[in-house]
Amino acid sequence: MPSILRYGILSHRQADKIGHASVAMQEVQERRKNKQIPGARPLHDYANLYFDAHNPMLSKRRSQNDEICVLRVSPDVLDLPDVIIADRNAASQWVRFYKLSEGLTRLDRNMVFAHYWTHQDQFQAWERKSIKCAEVLVPDKIEPRLIIGTYVANQMALACFQALKASLPVTVKLDIFF
Repeated sequence: MPSILRYGILSHRQADKIGHASVAMQEVQERRKNKQIPGARPLHDYANLYFDAHNPMLSKRRSQNDEICVLRVSPDVLDLPDVIIADRNAASQWVRFYKLSEGLTRLDRNMVFAHYWTHQDQFQAWERKSIKCAEVLVPDKIEPRLIIGTYVANQMALACFQALKASLPVTVKLDIFF
């Protein structure tokens, strides 16, 4: 959190230049590192945000609920230049990338904001999991001024966040977490 409070949410490439602790899953980053967005930049040149924090990535990090937070980002991020929308996890081989003007209309909102993404059919489960992780991709970084608050899972995480002396509002919101 200290580096995010200072520099903002950075692209993977920008974050590699500073000291930080990452919650990213290495195997997913391996898939993302060589991905080129058609007509745009490499995927690792973008800061990425999920539309819905209650997603498979946060589920994978449930053992860290006492020490992590979900950042709330202003919708003004969508007004930044050259924002790209990924209709599912950008690492997916089935992802489609869109300019903002078209991308928001292409999202399957029912699946992106669904509480559950599991399914009895394994192929449906994979597709739902991928769509649940639809992304907003912002070139290089998201300025700290666009981070408007945080959610935490419990009192321990609240105490950890408050110890940072950050000027952001923080709310315990267990239903986002797992």
